[in-house]
Amino acid sequence: MTAEPELLRERAAAALTAARVRTAGLTDAVTEAELTAQHSPLMSPLVWDLAHIGNMEELWLLRNVAGRESMHPEIDPLYDAFEHPRAERPKLPLLSPDEARRYAAEVRGRVFDLLDRTPLEGTALLDGGYAFGMIAQHEQQHDETMLITHQLRQGAPVLAAPDPDPPQGPLPAAEVLVPAGPFTMGTSAEPWSLDNERPAHVREVEEFWIDTVPVTNAAYQEFMADGGYREERWWEAAGWAEIRRHGIGAPLFWRREGGTWLRRRFGVTEPVPGDEPVLHVSWYEADAYARWAGRRLPTEAEWEKAARHDPAAGRSTRYPWGDADPTPAHANLGQRHLRPARAGAYPDGASPLGVRQLIGDVWEWTASDFLPYPGFRAFPYREYSEVFFGPEHKVLRGGSFAVDPVACRGTFRNWDLPVRRQIFSGFRTARGAVPAGSAGQA
Repeated sequence: MTAEPELLRERAAAALTAARVRTAGLTDAVTEAELTAQHSPLMSPLVWDLAHIGNMEELWLLRNVAGRESMHPEIDPLYDAFEHPRAERPKLPLLSPDEARRYAAEVRGRVFDLLDRTPLEGTALLDGGYAFGMIAQHEQQHDETMLITHQLRQGAPVLAAPDPDPPQGPLPAAEVLVPAGPFTMGTSAEPWSLDNERPAHVREVEEFWIDTVPVTNAAYQEFMADGGYREERWWEAAGWAEIRRHGIGAPLFWRREGGTWLRRRFGVTEPVPGDEPVLHVSWYEADAYARWAGRRLPTEAEWEKAARHDPAAGRSTRYPWGDADPTPAHANLGQRHLRPARAGAYPDGASPLGVRQLIGDVWEWTASDFLPYPGFRAFPYREYSEVFFGPEHKVLRGGSFAVDPVACRGTFRNWDLPVRRQIFSGFRTARGAVPAGSAGQA
């Protein structure tokens, strides 16, 4: 057997194992009662996510790849994400925590046997170990979802992690000029890239300025103090209606006590740190801030050009820092910390143009609707991406501290409804280039 298939098996096994370790940590940290409870109607009970992870793994690896019969056909409808809305899932006859753990473990044991003896070539699902990588990414995406549920739960803290290191050296300039011209967007070469990242294609982008770091809590508080939530002129009509209907006047999980803004973070109440990227804001809030600042949200193509285009090499790289996989020196990923790093952190992860923290820390809202690339082909199922295309969903880029490196690339695309605030979302702003002699940054 050649070395390459063995390396692929090792990579797939490591990715699957890392995901399961994280899943266990998120589910073992709480009681059985909390596993079966619904902590928010926006989220599933944690025990649903646990069994759903096993069910998707069984469906795609044991049934589609290995051709086996369903292990428990009676539970398949319970864990079909399109069959039952999240708010209804607590009422379903779900597997108990012990049953869900046993089911997921049994599936995983069979999957490792399959991985040991399956050629990682010959079909689109097997080439490059794609199906195994897809499932590892799926589990890590649900781990991020479960971490969101942990943030929404009430009660004493059950998760712990060290704080990120502070930035090293002087902070960068406030914004960076990205030159006009074509660049390659998306990918046709990344073996585990998902269908909405494909295919690679050339985009022409006009010259623009983009924030060097994400918008911070301190900057966002200036918007709030200036009446940002009270001035209709900054808001899209739907966003204005949303904040008025729900009485929204600050990011989710914030509250004011005396003259201090506090936030709740995984069961801990603490002062809002001014130098961290703002977190838990909707697309409407990000868009309103950008308008107030005399700027705008970057388009998805602008964001990716800022993150991947290397002007000196004349090509797009996998990550802002190059083609190497992320390390702890590059980005805040993988739930290694339970908060964003301070603005300006990770200079080793900067793009060739000097833009920082494009990967990790916070998902960044863009101005763009979630749409297919030219030549898009749904694979291996329409429900992963295609059914979400359209103006209802906005694109987020870059990943957050809750995203594992296996599910985060310079081409990775996330999407959500513009009202969503429970996700680990922030943003940075952009503006069009101005002629020489004109005013600078607004």
